[in-house]
Amino acid sequence: MSVVTEHQVMEWLEKNQNQRGISHWQAVSNQHGLTSYGIGLTALRKFARHIGKNRSLAQRLWASPSYDARVLGLLIDDPGHITVEQAEEQVEQLGAGMLSHVFCSCDATLAKAPCAFELAKKWCDSQDAMRRRCGYGLVYELARKKSSGIDERFLYTIIDKISVQFVGQNKQTRLAMGNALIGIGRRNESLRQAALAVAQEISPIDFNEPGQSCAPFDVVKHLNKT
Repeated sequence: MSVVTEHQVMEWLEKNQNQRGISHWQAVSNQHGLTSYGIGLTALRKFARHIGKNRSLAQRLWASPSYDARVLGLLIDDPGHITVEQAEEQVEQLGAGMLSHVFCSCDATLAKAPCAFELAKKWCDSQDAMRRRCGYGLVYELARKKSSGIDERFLYTIIDKISVQFVGQNKQTRLAMGNALIGIGRRNESLRQAALAVAQEISPIDFNEPGQSCAPFDVVKHLNKT
């Protein structure tokens, strides 16, 4: 398969731009200084699979002022070469939209990096809200995939931490905590019961902003799925 160039990526973004998505972006996210072609995550993931892993291209796309290009940069990076220093730099630049979700969850490339568990432990205790959110996103990925290195003692600690700290978090961190409980609960039945006990205290999680009417996130329902 031929190597996809940065120019070809930008041509593809231009060709596949979605006006409805652009309008939504301009309404909620343009204050963060990025532009958007309004392309959905499903289409971006499909194109990322076509590109394949390409670290140098990923770094150039991450430097782009285009939100969609940055998403692609996260998706095509080589996890084997992602460092703590890179992750710390990127987490400072996530801003709004789905970047944080693609960065740390949703089958994130970062979760496959050798430093992922180290970052999860560090960020869950961070004073920075974005790092906490991403830390719990990584816990979800690492727990549900039963990644090596992440032990049950740590996961029980996370469950206790969520129980104690949930109330004081912002909406996005609460969502990440709920997802972390789901990932942990998929590890084994003992952890599922422990996660379920906390989920019954905090769920459903209302994450609506003014003007939104999405159904609350029912963590208990997800943990009870076979």
